[in-house]
Amino acid sequence: MTTVQLFVTCLIDSFYPKTGEAVVNILHRLGIDVDFPRDQTCCGQPNFNAGLWAEARPIAEHTIRVLERPPKSSKTSEVCDIVIPSGSCAHMLKHGYLELFADDPVWLPRAQALAGRVYEFTEYLVDKLGVTDLGARWDGLLTYHPSCHTLRGMNIDRQPRALLANVRGATVIELPHAEECCGFGGIFSMEHPELSAEWLKRKIVNLEATQAPTLVVADSGCRMHIAGGLHRQKKPQRVVHIAEVLAGQ
Repeated sequence: MTTVQLFVTCLIDSFYPKTGEAVVNILHRLGIDVDFPRDQTCCGQPNFNAGLWAEARPIAEHTIRVLERPPKSSKTSEVCDIVIPSGSCAHMLKHGYLELFADDPVWLPRAQALAGRVYEFTEYLVDKLGVTDLGARWDGLLTYHPSCHTLRGMNIDRQPRALLANVRGATVIELPHAEECCGFGGIFSMEHPELSAEWLKRKIVNLEATQAPTLVVADSGCRMHIAGGLHRQKKPQRVVHIAEVLAGQ
């Protein structure tokens, strides 16, 4: 049986555990065994993006050590693919660590080896497993917001759209100006709250234009930010992670 390591991310672990459960259930249905390293922590991206690289390094080193260990269920010492249900965190492990350790002859090779095993969730399903139809069902209108790191950092857009196109009962409506940032941007929303709020307003206006009651995302940062804006404006739409849509049967 194929085994993957699940790097579940801070936001999913703390706020959206059902998303993590959906990811595991989908992988199990596909015959994939899921190893969950319990001592995984933050990937260090907040510190890295804030320019606090000295603080980011020990977090990144810890993450590399944790994910270098072979799965407990494995009978060999071989490592396996790492699946991350977040384009933002996947980008950090795949690209951010290479930048963080660029001048370190000890840690750079380890970061490079790790990067070669990292897959964003929809990328793993479509590009590694060749799966675009999970037999999922979700009745009604859906629209999809591509997060910045997933779209521009990981160059992932075709994969989630292909998966959503095969959801039975769903009609996927194109989100106007979909490629525009929702305003979260990690620490950007804290450093530039006025700009963040304006971008969020635009995203919600575009969501309303679709008349879809459900916005699908592949990154929990965007999910939290947009859902918070909808709640404050007392809007009826909801935001869900694509794994929760794909887990529906």
